[in-house]
Amino acid sequence: MAELTLDTARKILDAAFAKATELKLKPLVVTVLDARGVLKIAAAQDGTSLMRAEIAHGKAYGALAMGMGSRALYQRAQEQAYFIDAVNTIAKGALVPVPGGVLIMDGTTLLGAVGVSGDTSDNDEACAVAGIQAAGLKPNAG
Repeated sequence: MAELTLDTARKILDAAFAKATELKLKPLVVTVLDARGVLKIAAAQDGTSLMRAEIAHGKAYGALAMGMGSRALYQRAQEQAYFIDAVNTIAKGALVPVPGGVLIMDGTTLLGAVGVSGDTSDNDEACAVAGIQAAGLKPNAG
């Protein structure tokens, strides 16, 4: 697979929501971006709170922009807050450096990223990872 197809993005989205249901999580938003950062698919479960779509997008976008899962961005923000703040300023505030943004890999090829928001960051990340794995791809959460 050389690129992320809409069909694959749908599988990721559906499996991420299935994981959320299994874990009995709060309502989530799942956003899937291709390697260029273009939206492939996004959906919000009933009852999500305001700004969840923007946060999910920011987690996926940040992972793509920096080439690492947002867990690694979170760690970097702890160690180098000024650097992440500067990068986020350059990105016009589009990065959300907390877990829940996961790179989608096909071997060593980057296909895109998934961002999930709505529950704890760790639970958001678990749903993103489950979605990517269900599509037969490799997650890189950082």
